[in-house]
Amino acid sequence: MEEKDWYKNVYGHQMFDYYVNILKEIREDRQKRLKAIKSRKEAEKYKEYVLSVIKKAFPLPEAKTPLNPRTTGTIEKPGYRIEKVIFESRPKFFVTGNLYIPSGLKERRPGVLVPCGHATIESKAYSLYQEVCIRLVMSGFVVFTYDPISQGERDQYYSVSDEKDPLRTNCCYAHNMMGKQLELLGDFFGSWRVWDGIRALDYLLSRDEVDKEQVGITGNSGGGTLTTWLWAIDERLKMAAPSCFITTFFANLENELPSDNEQCPPGVIGGGLEQADFFIARAPKPVLFLGQKYDFFDIRGLKETYSDIKNFYHLYKAEDNVRMFIGDNIHGYFPDDQKEMLKFFCRYTRLKPYTGDASSLVERVENLWATEKGQVIPAGSKPAYQIIAEEAKNIVERRKKIQENKIPDIVKKSLNISIPKTVPHYRVLRPLYSEGYAVSRYAVETERGIWTILYKKTSDVAHSVILEEVEKTVHLYIPHISALEDMETDTLAKSLFSEGPLYSIDVRGIGASMPDSPEDFSNPYGYDYMLKAYGLMLGRPYLGQRIYDVLMVLNLLKKNGAEEIYLYGRGQGSLIALFTGVLSRSLKKITLKNCPLSFYEWTQVPSVSWADANFPHGILKYMDIPDLLKVLGEKVEIIEPWDHNMRKKDGR
Repeated sequence: MEEKDWYKNVYGHQMFDYYVNILKEIREDRQKRLKAIKSRKEAEKYKEYVLSVIKKAFPLPEAKTPLNPRTTGTIEKPGYRIEKVIFESRPKFFVTGNLYIPSGLKERRPGVLVPCGHATIESKAYSLYQEVCIRLVMSGFVVFTYDPISQGERDQYYSVSDEKDPLRTNCCYAHNMMGKQLELLGDFFGSWRVWDGIRALDYLLSRDEVDKEQVGITGNSGGGTLTTWLWAIDERLKMAAPSCFITTFFANLENELPSDNEQCPPGVIGGGLEQADFFIARAPKPVLFLGQKYDFFDIRGLKETYSDIKNFYHLYKAEDNVRMFIGDNIHGYFPDDQKEMLKFFCRYTRLKPYTGDASSLVERVENLWATEKGQVIPAGSKPAYQIIAEEAKNIVERRKKIQENKIPDIVKKSLNISIPKTVPHYRVLRPLYSEGYAVSRYAVETERGIWTILYKKTSDVAHSVILEEVEKTVHLYIPHISALEDMETDTLAKSLFSEGPLYSIDVRGIGASMPDSPEDFSNPYGYDYMLKAYGLMLGRPYLGQRIYDVLMVLNLLKKNGAEEIYLYGRGQGSLIALFTGVLSRSLKKITLKNCPLSFYEWTQVPSVSWADANFPHGILKYMDIPDLLKVLGEKVEIIEPWDHNMRKKDGR
């Protein structure tokens, strides 16, 4: 193939532009709704709606189980002590924390919950987070800080991989791994983190030293996320100060800034919400927004959020209850933000802010361990992947046998797909030529703003451009990552071309519309992950969008003469082909190469290599791949299936 560079990723930015345009419309509608609110009664009605969307996004356990808290050690400091604590947020799922208690208490004191940001190794012992707790406790607050999942003492992969594994050195990768597995169960990793926070608050409120009517929350970055989610979900909190997280979902999208799985609640954007709504939900309680001038979270979004909430609080005559402070640093809970938080919390609790040095009181990381070895797994905690496996097993065992004729409708509903009736418009793009063959290229407009690239590889170089006369028998191939690469290298694609013209398709986000290079495609924090996350927040699963692209291309081919269509899919393309086959019963045959044989299998192992877009949300509540294959019957053929790590099932 000649001129190999100019045609690659030609449409690489279209998915970002597509989502930006959708979010612009949602933002306009939201602003109209907010401006239409003129009374406190209307404000309360809007809050009810916001809370209903949030509740749906964050499924939580039906019942609380015993915390079984225990104190494993104490550090005595001038003016306060630190208790090292372990409790169970779920049965045998250990949470490690530090409780800071002022010395000489004679009455209950206000409490503060401090969830940690994404400090993988140090977590609660990270120096700046210790300083936050020290300033608070020296001002008279009882403070509880704890390690979130896969941070600090809660490394979930401690016993299954070496210490250099990214799942152990990068908590964001670990969060996204657990997150995509949980999606198969219809669960959300953000809910797991919120549940830990709710149970941490339960522990804090169980202490006799704490005034239950004066409890606040503050955290930075990922701790700012938890502050935001917990503030909306747990009404026991009375004041909040999120740091270096608040912006807008829209700003993160425009800036192409990926966020952790737990920072992307399903359906919230589709429900019309922005980050500001998580605070509007609890208006007019006191909130301080903290940011940094040089943060990677766009402070323009922070200022917009502050303005929205200030206007909403005006309806309650409580504008003074919302404040904003932007420091002069990069991302982090630096002393300038710490001091503003302290003044704000002291204002509402009538305590005197501590003005001394906090950094000199910081402890070594290992001194704050609540476990003997600094890890919960050797201390007897269940790892998260084991709990996920057990919950998946329970779901599958309780699942009712599904009737085959109902499967297509359930697929359409769960993947939010409508069956298109229209024939799409297409552009004829510059063809590619090589010795002995040509590749025609067509940009098919499967929906407004989306151009799905259809290729036709043919030895008839002279007549390679026309798509108006499609062969009666068509072979359509969906690649793993790139149609052009698979047509050159995959044995199945090459064998099909040896028999005649081969059509192939780059669905959205694949090949020509892939934002990354193929080498970066499976990055657990890459653009494909980010685009899938925004699809989930919109309530439009990325996998469903890709299937829709294929359905539209099928309409085009049939309109232009195709009578028998043979569909092929490899790797990721095999899943797209499988679901397409279930929804488009007119296909002659479906061949799946390197196809997974079970979603359930992906929940029974600690980690899975398949990209996030291939994890249909909640699919295991209804069906699995064998159920889909059964619908297709003799029309489907499987070649060289892959396991959870995208290797041949025989391990080669």
